[in-house]
Amino acid sequence: MKTHDVRYERHRWIWIGSVWLGLGVFDAMQTVIVMRSEGMHHAWLKLFLVTVVSWLPWALATPLVLRLGRRFPPVKFRPYRSWLAHIAASAAIGLLFAGWTALLDVAFNPYSDAILPGFHDLLFDKFYNGTLSSLVLYAGILTIGYTVDYGSRLAFAQTETARLNERLSKAQLDALRRQIEPHFLFNTLNAVAGLVREGRADAAIHTIAALSAFLRRMLEDVARQEVPLREEMAFAQNYLDIQKVRFADRLALSVDVPGDLYAASVPSLILQPLVENAVKHGIAKRAQGGVIRISASSCDGVLTLRVYNDGPNLPENWEATRLGIGISNVRTRLQSLYGDAFTLNMRNWDARGVEVSLSLPLRECAAIA
Repeated sequence: MKTHDVRYERHRWIWIGSVWLGLGVFDAMQTVIVMRSEGMHHAWLKLFLVTVVSWLPWALATPLVLRLGRRFPPVKFRPYRSWLAHIAASAAIGLLFAGWTALLDVAFNPYSDAILPGFHDLLFDKFYNGTLSSLVLYAGILTIGYTVDYGSRLAFAQTETARLNERLSKAQLDALRRQIEPHFLFNTLNAVAGLVREGRADAAIHTIAALSAFLRRMLEDVARQEVPLREEMAFAQNYLDIQKVRFADRLALSVDVPGDLYAASVPSLILQPLVENAVKHGIAKRAQGGVIRISASSCDGVLTLRVYNDGPNLPENWEATRLGIGISNVRTRLQSLYGDAFTLNMRNWDARGVEVSLSLPLRECAAIA
């Protein structure tokens, strides 16, 4: 038997023993107190100990009852078979309990000089009078066993759900890392080649360094689901610096993030798809380019991030386009991380421009390390 199984069995027996010992002590105290209050005279210490020990058969039979409860649930099809099994087990344990208590009475006679009937008479009397009590005790053990098993299954299901959600979030993050459009990489390399041909070596080196940092950030810390907003903003800035090679002066960036929010925890790579959409579906649609604004604010324990571009408004069927699919993927990932404790909205801004707002619980990244 494995060490874990041995510890589990030991732990289970400790709980079973403690429960029945407590019940035995309570029964013994009640018996002694009631008899003394009625003016009876017995060997009180002996009576107390005999009453406590008399519950031993039920303690030893408890694992068997629990096992029978799992093997023969009384709610399955053909329930009469389950009921017969439990009734037979209850009767057998009741008979064993009656025989044990009768044996203790005959052996120790805690009732002083009282003349007790013979063993067989005591056995029949205790079994007959204790039938209802045995059924109640048996049903109580089954009920407690089902309750504990249900709680264990529920806890296991919750743990499995959390584990699967974590795996889903990691899978979505990995997928997002691979979603960086190949054309982005090709366009960047073509831009570098153009800079080299134009003799702009410093600009080419700067772009290569930015691309290297961007790709390194994509590959490192793959296990981290959340990062400080400071890192996410730096990554978005790095991404836009590379895009500026393509758009030159047509792309402008405006950032409004209070310094006290830079330590806030945000999902890794959460801004990148929003900024990429702003470039691809906003700025790239305008011949004269435009502005991308990234802002952050907090209120009542909620962090709100906004990404705005002054490109064309959203079409009526935008949710059926690649833009809608990208936002849907972001929403799915946020749900796996925060459940219902987030909001994600995209809307047209006046006559021109689109804004995406994301709200999630405000907490420092160090608190979830």
